[in-house]
Amino acid sequence: MEGKYFQRTFNRVSLKTISALDRLKLTEHTFMIIVAIVIGVLGGFAGIGIRAMILWISELSFGMGDNFLQNVMNTSWYWIVLIPVIGGLIVGPIIHFFAPEAKGHGVPEVMEAILLKGGAIRPRVAFLKAVASAITIGTGGSVGREGPIIQIGSSIGSMVGQFFRVPSRRLKTLVGCGAAAGIAAAFNAPIAGALFAVEIILMDFAVAQFSPIVISSVMATVISRSFEGDFAAFIVPKYQLASPYEIGFYFVLGALSGIVSYLFIKALYFSEDYFDNKLNIPGYYKPAIGGLIIGLIALIFPHVMGVGYDSINKALYGNVIWYVALILVFAKILATSITLGSGGSGGIFAPSLFMGAMLGYFFGSFVHQYFPDITATPGAYALVAMGGLVAGTTRAPITAIIIVFELTNDYHIILPLMITCIISTILSSQFSRESIYTLKLVMRNIGIKEGVETNVMETIFVKDIYRSEYDAIEASDNFSQVVNKMIHGKGVDFPVLDGKGNITGIITLNDIRDYLFEKESLQNILIAEDIACKDFDSLSPDDNCQTALDKLRRYNYEGLPVIESNGKKRIVGMIWRKDILDAFNKEIDKRAITSSLASSITMKEEEPQVHFIEGYSINEIKPPKSFVGKSIRDLNIRARYGVDVLSVKTKQKWGEKIKAIPSPDYEIQEEDTLVIAGEIKNINVLRNLD
Repeated sequence: MEGKYFQRTFNRVSLKTISALDRLKLTEHTFMIIVAIVIGVLGGFAGIGIRAMILWISELSFGMGDNFLQNVMNTSWYWIVLIPVIGGLIVGPIIHFFAPEAKGHGVPEVMEAILLKGGAIRPRVAFLKAVASAITIGTGGSVGREGPIIQIGSSIGSMVGQFFRVPSRRLKTLVGCGAAAGIAAAFNAPIAGALFAVEIILMDFAVAQFSPIVISSVMATVISRSFEGDFAAFIVPKYQLASPYEIGFYFVLGALSGIVSYLFIKALYFSEDYFDNKLNIPGYYKPAIGGLIIGLIALIFPHVMGVGYDSINKALYGNVIWYVALILVFAKILATSITLGSGGSGGIFAPSLFMGAMLGYFFGSFVHQYFPDITATPGAYALVAMGGLVAGTTRAPITAIIIVFELTNDYHIILPLMITCIISTILSSQFSRESIYTLKLVMRNIGIKEGVETNVMETIFVKDIYRSEYDAIEASDNFSQVVNKMIHGKGVDFPVLDGKGNITGIITLNDIRDYLFEKESLQNILIAEDIACKDFDSLSPDDNCQTALDKLRRYNYEGLPVIESNGKKRIVGMIWRKDILDAFNKEIDKRAITSSLASSITMKEEEPQVHFIEGYSINEIKPPKSFVGKSIRDLNIRARYGVDVLSVKTKQKWGEKIKAIPSPDYEIQEEDTLVIAGEIKNINVLRNLD
C-alpha cells in the first residue's frame, strides 16, 4: 500500500515539475545540462554519505582510528572472525529479500539496465546498495567502495531521468552521468569519472552523450572537494623513469598484470558459481559463510580486510616485505572472490588497486635489487601496476591510465603507466575475451560485443523485409532445367521445392559448377533433388535479422528461405543479405536523425517543425481520423505517403510517454502525436487527411 502511495506521489510531483519546465520552452541540450548538474550534485553527496557510513560501521566494528588496518590488528582474534560473520548475517537478508541487484560489485547490473531496460533502475537500489555495501566493507569484507558508489550514482541518474520521463536514449545518458559522478566522488577524479562512464558503462564516446557526463562528473567532484578537501586519494613520492632501458621492465610488469587480472576474473566467477549453484543452503546465509572464511584468512593476513588503502600506502612507500607482497596478491584474490561470490556487496576497483600495488612492489623489489642503477624504487612499480590490474580486469586502459594519474597527480609516471596498462589489457584479453564486468552479462546470455549494431538488428524482423517473390526450382527438374533457371533467375541461392511447395533443399551456383561441362550428358540423368544441399537452415517470419545474419554467416549463403511459422516446411519467401543490410542502414539513419535533431525541438511545443535537408523536415502531427485504431504496419505509411514515423507520443494516465522506435504492430490512438520525417509536400498531404 505504501509503495502504491509513493508511486502516485512520485507521478504527481513528476507531472507538475514537467509541466512547469514545459512553459520554459527549454531545448533538449539545455534540459540535459540542467539535469546533469542535479545528478552530479546528488552523486557527490551520495559518495560523501556512503564513505561516512562505511567509516561509522568500521569504527563500530573495529574501534576508532584513522588506520583501518591497525584497528583490525589491535582487535581480539575471535572478533576478527565473528565480525564479518555478523555483517554477512545482516547483509544476506537485505539483498535476498529486497534488492538482488545490490549483490556483488554492481557494475554489470548497471550495464544490464542500459542494454535491456533502457536505463531503468529501481529507485530502492540506491538506498539498499548503500546500506549493504557499507555493512560489508565496514565489517571487514574484502571489497571496494567504488563499485557501490557507481551503482548508487547510476540509480540516482536513472531515478532522475524517470522523474522527468525522458526517452530511453536520454535515460541511458543520465545513468552514465550518475556513474561518472560516482567515480568522480569516490576518487576525487573528474576526468576518470567521465571516461569510465563512456568507456565501460555506455561503451560509446559520442559527443552528444559526453557533454552532460562531464558536467555531472565535475559537479560531483566539486561537492566532494567542498566537504573532504582537494587532495589525491594516495599521496606518493615523486617517481620518474630512472633510465630509458627501464621501459623494458614495464613491458614485463604489464604481462604479469595481465596474467594476475585473468586469475582474478576466473577466481571471482568460480566463487560465484560455487556459492550460487553448488552450495545448497538458503541464499541469505551465504554471506555469513563468506564472512567466516574472510575472518579466518584475516587471522594470518589482516591486510585483506576492507578496501585496503592502508596496505596500498605501505607498498607505495616501500614498507612491505617483498615475499609478503607476493602472498598478499593471491590472498586478496581469494578474499575478494569469496566476499563477492558468497553474496557480499562491494566493488572490485579497490581490490584491483591492492593486487596491483602488491604485485608491482614484489616485481619492483626484484628488478631494483639486481638492476639498481637503471630502475626506480619498488614503490614506482607498485604505483604503475595498480593501473595495470585495473586495465586488465576492466579492459578499459584509458580509464585506468587516467584514474591512476588523477589518484597521484604525478605526471612523471605516465609513460610506464601507459605501457603497462596496454600490455596488461592485451594479454588479459588473450586469455579471456570478457572483462570482469562483461563476463557476468555473457553468462546471462546478454550479447554486448556487437554493441549498437546487434541491438538494431534485433529490432528488425524477417517478416518486414523478406521477399515473397522469388525464383525456385522444382525437385523433379532435370539438370538442364536447373541450369536454365539459375542462369535466368535472380540471386545465387535457389530453394528446391516439392510438389506441395515445401522446401527440400537449396542449390547454389557452386553446386552445379562441376557439372556444367557435362551438361548435355547429364541433363536427363540428374534432377534437382540429386544436386540440392539438404544441410541448410531456414527462418520464420518472426525471427529477427540478427538471427538471419548469424545463419547466413554459418552457411555462407546470400539468401535463406523463409518458411511458415507453424512448423511446416512450406516456403513463403526468401530473405537476402543485401536487404538485411539495407534495412539496417535505414534504421541507423532514422535513429541518427532522431537523435541529432532532438535538441532542436523544445520539450513540448504544439506540432513543432524542424528543417534538416532542403525540401525535407521533421514534424509532430495529430494522426488523421482514418489512422485511429490501425497499426503502423497496416497503414504502410512509408509506402503510401512517403514519410517515416520516427516516434509516437502516447497519452497515459500518469502523463505522456514517448515510443522512440514504435513497433510496426502498434495501433495508433486518437490522443497520440506522431513524429514524422519526409518531404514537406508529403507531410502536408498527410496533415490534411481526414
